[in-house]
Amino acid sequence: MTLDPPLPVLQISFYESLERLRSTHLLDALLRASAEADIYAVDRELRQFADREALRRLAGWGLRGEILFAVPSLLSANPHLLGYYRLLLGFSQKQFYGKAHGLSAFKSMEEKGALSKTQKGRVAELARCLSISAAHLVHSVDRLTQSRVHDLTLLTLGPQLRGGALNLVGQQATKRVFDLIAVLTESAHVEVDHSTIRMRNVAGAPIRICFASDPDIAIHEELPSGRSRPVIAIEIKGGKDVSNVHNRVGEAEKSHQKAKNDGFTECWTILGITGLDHELLRGESPTTDKFFALDEITRGDTEAFDDFKEQLYSRIGLRESS
Repeated sequence: MTLDPPLPVLQISFYESLERLRSTHLLDALLRASAEADIYAVDRELRQFADREALRRLAGWGLRGEILFAVPSLLSANPHLLGYYRLLLGFSQKQFYGKAHGLSAFKSMEEKGALSKTQKGRVAELARCLSISAAHLVHSVDRLTQSRVHDLTLLTLGPQLRGGALNLVGQQATKRVFDLIAVLTESAHVEVDHSTIRMRNVAGAPIRICFASDPDIAIHEELPSGRSRPVIAIEIKGGKDVSNVHNRVGEAEKSHQKAKNDGFTECWTILGITGLDHELLRGESPTTDKFFALDEITRGDTEAFDDFKEQLYSRIGLRESS
């Protein structure tokens, strides 16, 4: 068997993301902001907000206090730095900005790099809150260096980047399917935008096809009463990781069970991996009526493409144009 090396596509994406984040969310950004700040003002704020014993311990390790302790002047100079302190303290965005900690009002600082009027009035409160977590970290480890601090931020960032990359893969896969359906139904279009196709089938019945979440693509027939009849729910799992395919099919099954309860008559699952035994997968997702492979249906010269088109036309009432 010829060896087929896997390409480090995800790692290249991580590299590009890291390069962008260095200047905003990582240690380089903190050091730059510290170097440009009024050091006397930073020291005054550290005395005001940081734990004294923790500062003494950091000094013994050769570290300045703001490496661990957020202060208002630095957060104001670069609000993105809230992301640095979040990563350092080991919290995902979902954990940190969830309801439990009352920090959701500050999320835009990390994401947009700007302070609202309300946030400016609470930045001291935020610094005081973060100092409690930072002090706990300092008192709970044997020693920290700049290198180890950077490592800790990357350990938190890794899962975030992976999750973001996988979400992007999913979005791209969904768009490929949506674009395919748009092409196949082009002759019947009434209105199309980036997320919805409105068309009429051969009987004149209005059909609505739209991007959704849970399911990824939903197809409805619009009824004369103004209500709609759910027709096809499509779940799209575009990942290429074979070892995770069973989890993905399980996720699709949960969505399809909900779709069936919502009245959809057909549930389709489209996978990013080719060559899978669809009969075996049906045991894990019995609600899936049809499995398709993404790369096969988006090529116009495959049996899978012909099957997808035929199945779609029969469900929504279209005929192939001559």
